[in-house]
Amino acid sequence: MKGRLKDLTRSITGKYIISAEVEGDPREMFDSLKDADIEIGIKKYRERRSLDANAYAWVLIGKIAEAMRIDRTEVYRASIRAIGGTSTIVCVQDKALDALRQGWEQNGVGWQTETMPSKMKGCTNVILYYGSSTYDTRQMSLLIDHLVQDAKALGIETMTPAELEAMLGQHHAA
Repeated sequence: MKGRLKDLTRSITGKYIISAEVEGDPREMFDSLKDADIEIGIKKYRERRSLDANAYAWVLIGKIAEAMRIDRTEVYRASIRAIGGTSTIVCVQDKALDALRQGWEQNGVGWQTETMPSKMKGCTNVILYYGSSTYDTRQMSLLIDHLVQDAKALGIETMTPAELEAMLGQHHAA
């Protein structure tokens, strides 16, 4: 839910009360959870990527795959690994490595893992790549930039910078 934090106060019990102004109507959710323990997470709002941007990314992936005579999945997965800001590195005990990798990769085609040695004995560093379904506008823009550059290198026609900017809804240089 999109909103803005408005106030932070401390109750007589010593616990904090956070108030927020939200868009939409939260009354039904509030009524159903009012007296229950809940889990709360707050993070900075980011525009979600547009479905047009996602569709265009898959058009480019298809054209690149055809030109290179490789599978679309291979192009998609390589592109995700090539851009920054879409992964996390964790250090995992070797005994938990296979379970982590299998569980992560079950999230979807783009959800990948890559391993590197760790300086800690009995551990392995794992790069966890997020699939593009989780990308915000900025991350989707990075993916499309990468795909556009690959497409141009293969002589594939792409949208003009102005068309890309309009589709992504932000200042964008292609």
